[in-house]
Order: sequence, then structure tokens, then C-alpha cells
Amino acid sequence: MGPTADRHVLIVAHTGREDSLEAAVVVCRQLQAAGLTPVLNADEYDDLLRFAPDLSPVAMLGEQVTIQDLEVVIVLGGDGTILRAAELTRGCGAPLLGVNLGHVGFLAESERDDLTASVARVLARDYEVEERMTLSVRVKVDSEVVYETWALNEATVEKASRERMLEVVIEVDGRPLSSFGCDGVVMSTPTGSTAYSFSAGGPVVWPSVDALLLVPLSPHALFARPLVVGPQSSLAVEVLDRTQGTGVLWCDGRRTHELPRGARVVVRRSPIPVRLARLSSGAFTDRLVHKFNLPVDGWRGEQRAKKPAQP
Repeated sequence: MGPTADRHVLIVAHTGREDSLEAAVVVCRQLQAAGLTPVLNADEYDDLLRFAPDLSPVAMLGEQVTIQDLEVVIVLGGDGTILRAAELTRGCGAPLLGVNLGHVGFLAESERDDLTASVARVLARDYEVEERMTLSVRVKVDSEVVYETWALNEATVEKASRERMLEVVIEVDGRPLSSFGCDGVVMSTPTGSTAYSFSAGGPVVWPSVDALLLVPLSPHALFARPLVVGPQSSLAVEVLDRTQGTGVLWCDGRRTHELPRGARVVVRRSPIPVRLARLSSGAFTDRLVHKFNLPVDGWRGEQRAKKPAQP
């Protein structure tokens, strides 16, 4: 293990919440006690030092430390904060360790009560890294790419006006599949299958499955079922000329772009994954049960498996 001064741990926190600020101070002090200088981005640097003026020394991301210098990112908040951290560190390779201070917190690895132990595991480099596929998203108008971005959860084409319907045609692998009016279309990763896609009636897809999902939002059509395609496929949604008004693209609820009539949104698997730090190898089934508080009372699978076979 190299000198601790060469190790850079970024802390990303929801600084609009006092409990998140308090947690960030706890993490900073624990890193400092281990000989590391905590790293913060500019906005959180100012907010945190106003909250705890005696917290120095703290390094600022982009000045003393670049994203390529980061070893790991500790994220304090809910899934929205983790999505912001993924955006902030896109492509640097440092895994994200989420500590849930929000509600459902599907992407988080631990809870607030385990904060000190989680940081100790980071200091000891005692974690596994899980890669989650992301989406490459392009907007084309008249065959010209006018906007490019990415998404960890989903890219959503939505109507821009509440009173207007979006008229779209959906494509798979460059071939048209169906056209219909709708409120929008969600194109999701397996990670996003428990986010907006789930709310729209899409299937839950285990993270170990490489796939792309397409889920229409309130479609006016006989055939507008959720679709699951392979990771090498492409999905596209075209805003038809008969749409009254415009559409809008949202990626992870964070990045947006207006869609004029005739615009096409093309989604493929991105070569750049998001890396998550995992402290345990618990089953995704257990995560679903815990996060959604699913009823499993009466399950006797283990005991039933041990019973002798009936003659």
C-alpha cells in the first residue's frame, strides 16, 4: 500500500440536508485521522466549510486533485446524489460507494448507521467493484447529431406540454416497430429497471443481465408493451411531424434537451460503465425485498429443501 497522502477519496453529499452535511463531516474527519486529505467538488467545498469551518485541510476537485487521481468516491445521500456523483466523475474509473441517507436508495451499499464501518472498509480497500452498464444517447435531426449524452438509469422522451400528446414511432435495430400517441417512452438499463421504468410498468431486470428496456408511457395503442432487447441492439424513438408541439429528452432526470418534430433519439449500450463499490455479495432478490418492503412471511424454502423426498 502506498503512502496515504497519495490516496484521494472524493466525498459527494446532498448539502441541502443537514444530516448529509453532518455525515460528510464525520467522513472527512475519519479520512483525516487516517492521514488522507478529503476531496470535495467546488459547491460542496464551500457549503461544507461554512457548516464546519474547522474542517481543513480539504482538497478541491479540479484544483489540487483531478478526477483521474481519485481512488474511490463516497456518496452520502439517496439515488439522486449517486446519479450526480456518477455524472461528476464520468469515465474516471473510481468506484462509487453509496451510503443511503434518502428513501429507497437502490444504488446505495450501506445505511447511515454503518457509516464509520463503511469508511473503514474503504480505507482498507476491502470492497468489490461491480460494473453497471450505461446508455449512450444521441439526438439526430435530419441525420445530423445535434446532442450527445449518456445515462445510468434511463433516457426518456416525453411530451413538453401537459395538454399535448406525443406522437412517436419506435425502432429496434434500425427497423420500425410501431407508432402511437403517448406521454413518452422510457429507454432503460437493468439498473434503471427499478426507477422510472418500474413506475411505468416495466419489468424488473437483475443487474447481472445485459439488456436494454423500452417502456411506453400511457400509450394509445394496441401493441405498446414493454420490450427487452439484447445489449448489442439499438433503440430509437422518433418524434413524428404530426406531433402538436415539441418533446423533451431527459437522461437520469438530470440532463435535458428539447426535441423538435422530426428529431430521433437513438440509444445504445455505452462502452463506459459506472463502477459501484460493494461491501457484501448479497443477492439482488434480498435487495428488492428490503427496499420495497415486500411480503415474504411464510417462506420456508430453506426448511423445505432439507425435507426428505416423499415416497
